[in-house]
Amino acid sequence: MNNMTLEQIAKAVHGKLFCEKQIENNAKGVVMDNRLVQEDYVFVAICGNRVDGHTFVNDAIEKGALGAIVEKERDYNGPYILVESTEDALRDLATYYRGQLKIPIIGVIGSVGKTSTKEMIASVLSEKYKVLKTKGNFNNNIGLPLTILSITEEHQVAVVEMGVSEFGEMEVLGKIAKPDIVVFTNIGQCHLENFKTRDGILKEKTRVLDYLNRKATVVVNVDDDKLSTIDKTMIPKDAQIVTYSCSDDNNAMYQAYDIKNMGLDGMNAKVKGEISAEISIPLPGVHNVSNAMCAIAVANTLGESADSIVEGIKKVSTIAGRSNFIKVNGVTIIDDCYNANPASVRAGLGILGMSTGRKIAILGDMGELGDDELNLHRELSKSVLDNNVDMLLTVGELSKSIVDALDGKQIDAKSFVGEDGKEKLLDYVVPKLESGDTILVKASHFMNFSFIVDKIKEALE
Repeated sequence: MNNMTLEQIAKAVHGKLFCEKQIENNAKGVVMDNRLVQEDYVFVAICGNRVDGHTFVNDAIEKGALGAIVEKERDYNGPYILVESTEDALRDLATYYRGQLKIPIIGVIGSVGKTSTKEMIASVLSEKYKVLKTKGNFNNNIGLPLTILSITEEHQVAVVEMGVSEFGEMEVLGKIAKPDIVVFTNIGQCHLENFKTRDGILKEKTRVLDYLNRKATVVVNVDDDKLSTIDKTMIPKDAQIVTYSCSDDNNAMYQAYDIKNMGLDGMNAKVKGEISAEISIPLPGVHNVSNAMCAIAVANTLGESADSIVEGIKKVSTIAGRSNFIKVNGVTIIDDCYNANPASVRAGLGILGMSTGRKIAILGDMGELGDDELNLHRELSKSVLDNNVDMLLTVGELSKSIVDALDGKQIDAKSFVGEDGKEKLLDYVVPKLESGDTILVKASHFMNFSFIVDKIKEALE
C-alpha cells in the first residue's frame, strides 16, 4: 500500500478519525493479524468467531502501527478510525485503493486449480514484470481486499485468486478487484451444497463479468463444457475473449498439441495459434498443461515474448499442500492436502499413477458436496483402479465408501473412521513404507491431512 494517510483512509471507509495530533505519515500496509504489524501499518480489528481483534489494538499500536480501524469505541493508545463494520471498511478501503491503481489486475477463477494456475501465471509474468500474487488462501471477501491492499508502487502487475462458495460472493469480489484480465479455468463439482449444480457454479462465477474494466480480456478454457458457453454477449462491448485448449481439434486461440507425459518429471508440449513454441513443464499431469496454456494466453495478451514465456514455465514450482513433492529417504510424498473435490482428487490420482514403484493413496473426506456427496466419493474408486493404485487408505465416514466400492477388487484397501482415524492410519502404514514408494495425501482442508504428511516425514527422516 502507498500514498494514503489516516485522513484519506477514514474518508474511504466512511469512518471517523480519532487522533490527538496531525499525522503526516502514509500507511505502508494493512493487516488484521497483530503479529504481522510493521511500522506505519494500519491494523483492522475484525470480530472473528473465536478472537476479537479489538483486544489487540493497543498491542498493534505499540508495535508501530500508524493507527487502527475499529467498530468498538474504547480507550486505545493511539489513533483509530471508528466505523460501523470493520469487515465492510476493509472491503471499502480495498475498493477505493483499487481505483487508484494503474497496473493490470488479473483475476483467477475456477473450481479446481486456481492456486496452481495463479502460480503458473505469476512465474511466467515474473520474467518481464514485478508481480504481486495472492498468498496462501487469501482469495475470499477478506483475503482479496488484503491482497489488493498489499500492492505497492514497485509492482507492475497483480495476479489474484477469486474464490466463492455461496451465491452473492462474486459480486463482492468483482466490485473490489475490477479485473483487467479475468481467467476461467474450469467449472467442477465444488461447493455443491450451496450451488446445487455446475450450472449454478457457472452462474455465480461469471458474475464477475459485470465488473470488468471496459477493455478487459476474458481468458477461457474451452475444454470445459460450461465455460465454452461464454460469449461476447456476456462481456463489455470493448472487451475481448481469448480461448485456450489442450486439444487441437477446435478453434482455440492457444492450443497445446503433441503432449508428452514425462512421468513425475513433468510434461512437454507444443503450442500453436497466437504463438508457436515448445514448452517443458516441471510439474506432472495434463491439468498442468492446461494451466500453462492459460499462463501463455495471459502473458501474450500483456505483450510478453514467446522466449520469455517458455522460460517462465520452466521455472514454475509447487507450494505446500498443493501437489508438492517431498522426497524422504527414497519415499516420495505428494502433499496435496490443502483441499479436495472430485476433479482434484482424480487429478491427484492421475499424478500418482505416473509414478514407478508402489503407489499408495491416502484419501480423506471432501466437503460441501451436497446431497450426492456419498456417491461422489464412491465414484472415485474407478480412478483408483484406473491409475493402478496398490494401496488405498482412507479416513472418514464418506471416504469409507471408496473402500467399500473396491470390495472384491485386487487392491489393498482399508478405511479408518472415528476421532483417532488419522493416528490409526499412521500406525498401519508407516511400518509398511519402503524405498521406492510414492504416497498421495489428499483431502479437504477440514480433515487436517497436513498432520499425516508431517508425521510420515518425521517417521522417514
